[in-house]
Amino acid sequence: MARRKSQKRRNKKYQVSNRQLKAKRPYKDTIFRMLYHDKENLLLLYNAVNGRNYTNVEDLQIVTLENAIYMGMKNDLAFIMDMNLYLYEHQSTYNSNIPLRNLFYIADEYQRLVVRKSLYSTVIQKIPTPRFIVFYNGTKKVEDYNEFRLSSAYENPTDDPDLELRVTMLNVNDGHNLELMEHCRTLKEYAKYVARVRKYVTQNIPLEEAVTRAVDECIKEGILAEFLVKNKAEVIKVSIYEYDKEFEEKKLRKAEYEAGVEAGVESGIELGERSLLKKQIKKKLKKRKSIGQIADELEEEVTAIQRIIEEIQKEE
Repeated sequence: MARRKSQKRRNKKYQVSNRQLKAKRPYKDTIFRMLYHDKENLLLLYNAVNGRNYTNVEDLQIVTLENAIYMGMKNDLAFIMDMNLYLYEHQSTYNSNIPLRNLFYIADEYQRLVVRKSLYSTVIQKIPTPRFIVFYNGTKKVEDYNEFRLSSAYENPTDDPDLELRVTMLNVNDGHNLELMEHCRTLKEYAKYVARVRKYVTQNIPLEEAVTRAVDECIKEGILAEFLVKNKAEVIKVSIYEYDKEFEEKKLRKAEYEAGVEAGVESGIELGERSLLKKQIKKKLKKRKSIGQIADELEEEVTAIQRIIEEIQKEE
C-alpha cells in the first residue's frame, strides 16, 4: 500500500493540466487508440510488453496530448508508469522516420512536463525515462522485433552519436510475437480482428460490408466482443477510415516510386546524351575546330560547348 501511494505521488509530479491537454481540433481516431484508451487494457498491454504484473490502474497516468499532430500523424498513447515515459504508437504502414517523429514528440512532451524556470537552477531537473514502442500490423513482411535508430538518418554516419533515439517496433499481426500475444488478450484479439477484415477485403468484398461482417463474426466468436458491442457503430466507421487511408497511402507510395523511376530514366538519358556530346566535342577539338564551329556543327549554344570544353580540360 505504501508503495502505491509513493508511486501515485511520483507520477503526480509530472501531471499536465487539462487545459494543456484539450484538443484544438478533432482528429480521426484508430481502433488501437480506442481499445487502449481504456486504462485496464493499457495496463495489460504494458505488463505484457515489459514482463511486469501491475494491477492498480491508478499507478498509470495517461498524458497523451490530443493536439500533438505531426505531418498528419499523432502519437497514439503516452503515459507515465514507474517513472518512465512510454510512447506507444500503432502503425499499419512501414515508416523508417519513426525516430525523428518521436524526437519531435518527446521534446514537446518534456516541455509540458517540466517547469521551465527550473532549467536555469543549479539543481538537475529530473525527467521520466523515455521508451518508444511501435505496434506494427501492416502488410509488409517484417521480423517480430525491429529497432530503428535516429542516427540512421544522419547525413554523416557516426558510431558514437551525440544524440540517439531508439524505437522498438513489434510486429503484432496475427501469428507473430506469440508470447507477447499470450500475455495480452486484447492485443491478440485485436490482431485477429484486423486479419479478419483484411481477409474479406482481399476477397474483393466492398469495404463497408467486409468491416461489418468482420465485426459481427468477431462478436459471435467472442473476439473483442465486449468492446465491439459497446462501440460497434464507431468501430465500423473508424475501420473504414483506417483502410481507406491505408489504401490511399499505398497508391501514393506507388505513384512516388513510378515518378522516381521515370525521373531516373530521364536523368539517365540526359547523362547519356551529355556523354555522347562530350565525345563529339573531343573529336572536333582534335581537328582544331573553334568553339563557334563546334557549336554550329552540333547545333548547341556556344556557352554550353564552352562549359563542356572546360570539363574536358579539367579531366585531362
